[in-house]
Amino acid sequence: MCGVVGYVGDPGPEEGLALLTGMAGALRHRGPDDDGAVVLDGAGLGHTRLSIVDLAGGHQPMASQDGQVVLSFNGEVFNYVELRRELEARGRRFRTSSDTEVLLRLYEEFGPDCVEKLNGDFAFAIWDARRRRMMLARDRVGVRPLFLTRQNGLVLFASEIKALLTVPGVAAEIDPVALDQTFTLWAPIPPRTAFKGIEELPPAHWLILEDGRASLRRYWDLAFPHRDEVRPVRSETEIRAEVRVLLEDATAIRMRSDVPVGAYLSGGLDSAAVAALAARRAPAGLNTFSVTFDSPEHDESAFQAVMATSLGTRHRAVACAGGAIADAFPAVVAHAERPILRTAPAPLFLLSRLVRESGMKVVLTGEGADEVFAGYDLFKEAKLRRFCARQPASPRRPLLLRRLYPYLPGLQQQTPESLAAFFGPGQDSLDDPLHSHRPRLRGTAAAKLFFGADLRASLGGYDAADEMAARLPDAFRHWHPLHQAQYLETRFLLPGYILSSQGDRMAMAHGVEGRFPFLDHRLIELAATIPPEMKLRGLREKHILREAVRDCVPAVILERPKQPYRAPDSAAFFAPGAPDTVGGLMEPEAVRRTGLFNPAAVARLTDKCRAGRSGGFRDNAAFVGILSTQLWHRAFVERRASAAPASACASAH
Repeated sequence: MCGVVGYVGDPGPEEGLALLTGMAGALRHRGPDDDGAVVLDGAGLGHTRLSIVDLAGGHQPMASQDGQVVLSFNGEVFNYVELRRELEARGRRFRTSSDTEVLLRLYEEFGPDCVEKLNGDFAFAIWDARRRRMMLARDRVGVRPLFLTRQNGLVLFASEIKALLTVPGVAAEIDPVALDQTFTLWAPIPPRTAFKGIEELPPAHWLILEDGRASLRRYWDLAFPHRDEVRPVRSETEIRAEVRVLLEDATAIRMRSDVPVGAYLSGGLDSAAVAALAARRAPAGLNTFSVTFDSPEHDESAFQAVMATSLGTRHRAVACAGGAIADAFPAVVAHAERPILRTAPAPLFLLSRLVRESGMKVVLTGEGADEVFAGYDLFKEAKLRRFCARQPASPRRPLLLRRLYPYLPGLQQQTPESLAAFFGPGQDSLDDPLHSHRPRLRGTAAAKLFFGADLRASLGGYDAADEMAARLPDAFRHWHPLHQAQYLETRFLLPGYILSSQGDRMAMAHGVEGRFPFLDHRLIELAATIPPEMKLRGLREKHILREAVRDCVPAVILERPKQPYRAPDSAAFFAPGAPDTVGGLMEPEAVRRTGLFNPAAVARLTDKCRAGRSGGFRDNAAFVGILSTQLWHRAFVERRASAAPASACASAH
């Protein structure tokens, strides 16, 4: 895991080196072990390294033997052992044992099509001097980030936006459309970012910069069979065995490392399955890590303890009281580089710090299982809403919606009429491509009621949900409803929020690399072919996965209903001992100065949350979204001095 920086153009040797050095300096948290920079004829590449594979021989940027191809690479190629054998059979020779050199040789052999052979989490830049071509690429699901902008005739790129902000002339200015997308979809839709004029390379894409032209291509996409073709051609027993074999291999290749590999234990099925399979390949024992909370509503420590004891791991946990969340939140926003609607990234920020303080750099996690095997409550909710919509006058069917969220006591008291009004089973067209997500979109978008008049005017009639729908593939309308919902989660929320604000950015804040066996593209592609009823059987989520790992996970965890990872939201900022993160940011004058929200409405919301009267998800999402936007504005816009964003992050260590 590392930080990539670079440019295409010719600023001059001294100016080029200064650009690379400045950008790389802002990414030291991503790569504290080594760094390098090289100024080339027409381009420049820089790198900060977190040494994991071939500790001595993996220095970057790395050049080919003739010096014509130079690579700066962030991430891991997990199948580099197999690819190396293939390349050696083709006559390629290697100087190191690193996956970086494998990628370099792979490009020499196959050109841009090399990405299709990679099983990994990556973002990289390759300069091909023979063609005067720069290739930028990201992994299939968007685990590793890459951003770019244009300034003074240069195309500049980096693993994080704060590196680009060290370049003179690159502005830190909010993109109103991106803010609307965040307050609707939880994250901007690539290539848009929170910063006007700075773009994100979308997942599963490569970009070629050559002869003054830019060519963007998607090289992979998640696809499902036609709804009429989802009947099983294999038995459930056969499919279960295939899932198990692939999950074991996905875990095994993600344990390839020259440093120890640990695992997160959330208390749920997904991380438990990964840890169990990893423990079988850790002869010296496995280190595991967890987050605990002092609020019973969020704490899963009892289940974490069951799994740690079952596996005999060396287990450590970080206790995350509300005050700790409030204390970490400014640094969390600085690392996320965008407004966020939940505080959930903050405990993961603290957890990665614990991992690093424990002397480790790499952890396996269970992210991706809910998207791939239909584990989210939203999938069950969508199924029940369709069931209710078939008899919209039924007074009994909406009562089934109470079964979805047993961890939300207030929901159990709602009348059938209130449940129907909130979940909208009779309101939303079953032909709506976003049908599965409409209740969430409505709940989140309610936070936009706090937008100020000028922001509303700048947006006109823009609707982020309409843009999401417009970006769906043509085949989407032919898929089963569950598959449609899975695609929306995997294409938008997973890379935009889960793998970014909660994933890469929180782990790499402390130089920790997360690895995700469930996001192995082979497993994703297999799961896409599995009939919906084998993933969501009745209201039993992840049925096929539960059966595939039944022998290695304790029954109390295996049969436990899904409890999503959550953290205290607005309450965290008013908990005993919490620092005054809110004061000075949510007061009317501060809100007026930022110019994005209605000061009077924000003041009322803040008073409501301070008094403990926040009205559930909508109020909490609005409060955290506004506060994080105010923090974002302070960290990046008000402190525009080139070192400020990097300093904001460095202060968290």
